[in-house]
Amino acid sequence: MTKYKTHGFNNSMQKIVTAILFLSLVFVFSCSGKSTAKPNAAFDAEQTFARANELMDKKSYEEARTALTEIKSRDLTKKYAPLAHLRIADSYIKEEEPERAIEEHRKFLEIYPDHKYSYYAQFQISMAYFNQIEDSERGYGAASRALEEFEKLKKMFPRNPYKDIVDIRIEKCKDIIAEYEFLVGVFYFKKDSYDAAIKRFEGLLQRFPGFKKEADVLYNLALSYKKSGENERAFEYFSLLFKKYPNSNLIPEATKALSTIKK
Repeated sequence: MTKYKTHGFNNSMQKIVTAILFLSLVFVFSCSGKSTAKPNAAFDAEQTFARANELMDKKSYEEARTALTEIKSRDLTKKYAPLAHLRIADSYIKEEEPERAIEEHRKFLEIYPDHKYSYYAQFQISMAYFNQIEDSERGYGAASRALEEFEKLKKMFPRNPYKDIVDIRIEKCKDIIAEYEFLVGVFYFKKDSYDAAIKRFEGLLQRFPGFKKEADVLYNLALSYKKSGENERAFEYFSLLFKKYPNSNLIPEATKALSTIKK
């Protein structure tokens, strides 16, 4: 009977000792884990930024973005955080994801509107749209958005270093939009929708007075008025065509059309 009680007592003590040892080990390991994490260790934003750029050069864009995102959250000096944000946006351009690049550049402008590289973010937004232009038939939407963003760049940052490039890009956008408007006008003319054609041609002349096909616009506008029975307006635009483009190959046809109006 005594043996039985002693044996039970020993088992109980063994369980208690085991539990104490287990808790002690948990405490030791948890303390050691905390010490290796070094939460107060200084974060080297410059070094991390350099590593992210190396990853970008290697086209490891996802890894680069991970490093750049860490800079955004841990750079207490705020010196590299804005640059990291721009590089994240640039990484999407390199991966040919223009919409995500535009989104990130817009966020940058919201967070750092007065940053010294804000003009760069606006330029990249403009170029992201510009690079989506295909031709006059399929590039109208992208050209319109690019034109809007380029003009915003000139207004917001008149001293930006891309002024010469921007002016050339703006003219390209205008040519694309004007060409599209002209094609739509011709389409309506061929469909005998003369009022719609007149609206397109006149709008084109007002918005893009330097359009390279202005002679064609004047000719088609005059014909549209003639077909609509508005001979005075037709005469007005035929006369303008003769005055501005006397050497145009459209003059013989315009002369014939005008002669029928006079009769």
